[in-house]
Amino acid sequence: MRDKNKQRLLHNTLFLYILTFSGYFFSLVTVPYQTRILGPEFYGKVGFAVAMMTYFRLIIDFGFILSATADISKNREDKQEVARIYTAVMYAKGLLTAVSLVVLLGICYAVPMFRQDIFLYVLTFASVAVSAFLPDFLYRGLETMKRITIRTVAIQAFFVCMIFLFLKNPQHYYFVPLFTLIGNAVALFWVQMHVFRTLKIRFVPLEKGYLKHTIRKSSSFFFSRIAATVYQATNTFFLGLMYTPGNVKVGMYVASDRLVGTAKTAFSPIADSLYPYMVKNRDFKLLKKIMLVIMPPVIIGCIVLGIYAKPFMALFLGSAFYEAGSILRILLPIIAITPLVYMLGFPTLSPMGLAKHANLSTIVSAVVQIIGLSVLFLTDIFTVHTLCYITVISQSTVLFYRFIIVWKNRHIFTTKELVSDVLET
Repeated sequence: MRDKNKQRLLHNTLFLYILTFSGYFFSLVTVPYQTRILGPEFYGKVGFAVAMMTYFRLIIDFGFILSATADISKNREDKQEVARIYTAVMYAKGLLTAVSLVVLLGICYAVPMFRQDIFLYVLTFASVAVSAFLPDFLYRGLETMKRITIRTVAIQAFFVCMIFLFLKNPQHYYFVPLFTLIGNAVALFWVQMHVFRTLKIRFVPLEKGYLKHTIRKSSSFFFSRIAATVYQATNTFFLGLMYTPGNVKVGMYVASDRLVGTAKTAFSPIADSLYPYMVKNRDFKLLKKIMLVIMPPVIIGCIVLGIYAKPFMALFLGSAFYEAGSILRILLPIIAITPLVYMLGFPTLSPMGLAKHANLSTIVSAVVQIIGLSVLFLTDIFTVHTLCYITVISQSTVLFYRFIIVWKNRHIFTTKELVSDVLET
């Protein structure tokens, strides 16, 4: 039975990896083209819009990717309960999308800087909102990622090609969110058809209070994910407000942060697929093996990239982004610690009954980030580089917090072997 579960885990991890990373991969392969066509100024505008929409994406997701995944995994044999969870989550996302759109339009009409580019912000919001409705939580919980992966990746690849065909000058910068929106919309249509026709999951009536309970249950995960995004989205947002979205410095940071974010995403599917598996099987020995395989090449890769950061950025993004290498170099420690941060998060803490600490660790990190930003502003030493240093410190706080919690609660593991397996990593 354990071998069968491991087989399912491997299969699910592979397709979840392809699905999650494909979005970033297709985005990444267009980055060199975008940076050369748009330049730092217009590329910074698009990056600022994406950073701003990240907040709305978090609101629409509301942590369901974690809470609903766990619920689906626990109730996967009960089709009626799976349908109720699916219905409640999709209804909640619809409600949160409507509220978010009203807020966005209010901001755009109230702030002249946003009103000038309202078309860009609305398009970016639409692409993000449509993507949020992809029922990843359902497929992750059921551990059946193959069909959603094949459909989504094929459609994304086609519409990414549209960017190469139609993005020809800086004034076409709104094509980036436009084609992303079209690709996401078609992917959502095909996935929903699979849910209805193949998985036989339909929207069902909900008992009174079920929707409210679903939202409340996911609230702790929501606040955790908000906190985890403070550094990535807020950094870009702050830079845009400080220097204006079209400033070269914003474009340099966005380019560097995009590469760091893509690298981090390479590890996310492993942790995401382990999460439902670990909840059911508590296989901490497997967790240790995965860490031992991943960490050495990650550290070596970060060291090499740090040495050649500037020429790498110039080669990859264009000569105009040569100096962005200094920003990338500072942010590299974040990539190095990411596998441990992910593995010691929900995959480890949830089966230990300590999932709240995975959330609390990101909240503590967010507090450290906010305090750091405040110090930079009050002491008048705010620059792109000092911002990056504060970010590395705040992200390291997550790892330190989670390691301490695991160490303090090592007695929870059922055998001494399991204790050493996790703590020696």
